[in-house]
Amino acid sequence: MVAPVLAAALLLGLAGLSGQALAQSPMTAEDFDRYSRGKTFNYGSNGQPYGVEQYFDNRRVRWSFLDGDCAEGHWYEQSGMICFEYDADPDPGPQCWTFFEGAGGLVAQFQGDPNQTTLYEVQDAQDPMLCLGPEVGV
Repeated sequence: MVAPVLAAALLLGLAGLSGQALAQSPMTAEDFDRYSRGKTFNYGSNGQPYGVEQYFDNRRVRWSFLDGDCAEGHWYEQSGMICFEYDADPDPGPQCWTFFEGAGGLVAQFQGDPNQTTLYEVQDAQDPMLCLGPEVGV
């Protein structure tokens, strides 16, 4: 269940998105690093919580789909997009996004294609990410 504050922030973030945000120039690696380093963002898509990502020095990241499983990785700029690679990704290869800074925060389009997944920064997370650690079996 989505916390009421997160749901309200998600709706406000979506309401603040306009063609104006996407009409801006994509963020460069320097812009993205300056905006994100040292922060943790909750992301939403289609009005629903999508995931959370924490940004560290040296372009290192930690991602979770809000399920307690966290993936360590890094990002880099390639062909004007910000590309992410995660250490334990079963589908190796970059996941590239075009980031824009909108009035309500970051807007990210997968592969720079508005017909693909679009993520919106819902809020700068105040709580640390929930990472449960490796599963141990018999």
